[in-house]
Amino acid sequence: ALLFRIENVKQALPKYNPAGFMYGGYGRLDPDGNVDELFNHNRASVSMGYVGLYEMTARFYGDWQHDHTYNQEAHDFAYSVIKHMNEKAAAWKKQYGYGFSVYGTPAESLNSTFEEIDHKLYPNVPFVTDHDFYTNSFHYFVERKPTPFEKLDFEAPFQKLSNGGFISYVELPCMKDNLDALEAIWDYSYKAGIGYFEINTAIDHCLECDFHGEYTADEKGYHCPNCGNSNPETSDVTRRICGYLGNPMKRPPKHGRQAEIIHRVKHMSGTLGRLDNGEFLESDIADKNKVRKLNN
Repeated sequence: ALLFRIENVKQALPKYNPAGFMYGGYGRLDPDGNVDELFNHNRASVSMGYVGLYEMTARFYGDWQHDHTYNQEAHDFAYSVIKHMNEKAAAWKKQYGYGFSVYGTPAESLNSTFEEIDHKLYPNVPFVTDHDFYTNSFHYFVERKPTPFEKLDFEAPFQKLSNGGFISYVELPCMKDNLDALEAIWDYSYKAGIGYFEINTAIDHCLECDFHGEYTADEKGYHCPNCGNSNPETSDVTRRICGYLGNPMKRPPKHGRQAEIIHRVKHMSGTLGRLDNGEFLESDIADKNKVRKLNN
């Protein structure tokens, strides 16, 4: 499949993409020149991506990831699989003269599509096809609650093997009143060897009650935890859909991605958001409408 993609790209003529192939985007070729010279000799890479490392490993070891611990034997098996893929990519690179790489895919819809296909053949396999989505790349399973530091330590070695691209993130509550903790996590990500890191924190805004924080997600969509507003025109909601940020109220994701978002948990306790009267909602209580005063 990767060689087919290479051959397909080689059929392109510079005149059909002059900005890229003729005027300096990728090179300066004649209108009917050979684009292959811009991609061979390791000037570009073709990637084989992967999703569902957690689920694949769970098929052999069961539920191998927990809130603050994981099965070391299962971890080593998962690591060996990605290491093997990395070694194959390196061998193909020497054999064919093109850059091959391993891509830790932050799938937007594929994590749902693949699960739907497998679910029809193997319905409700525990920890594999029983949650409507496959976990992105090498990520810690979204329902588990490792600390930010534990999650980064777990994922850093997999980033180094996924040389075609990767992303790690942690889910945090509203951090406006705890910037020192935010900075500590960023600093730790660097020390842990994380190459690409994102923090998802509460930045939603309800234009009807002026709530600033995090909207509640469910199967129907999103609503303000303070007043119940679910109108896209009076709501500003931001979520990391996969590797990028988007507004799921304006552009709803597939069912599997929405299910994954609903399953996400915070990797530290804190506030859900601030109300316009100086009160804030808790993130770690069952009743999302309960409020308490800020401790100044």
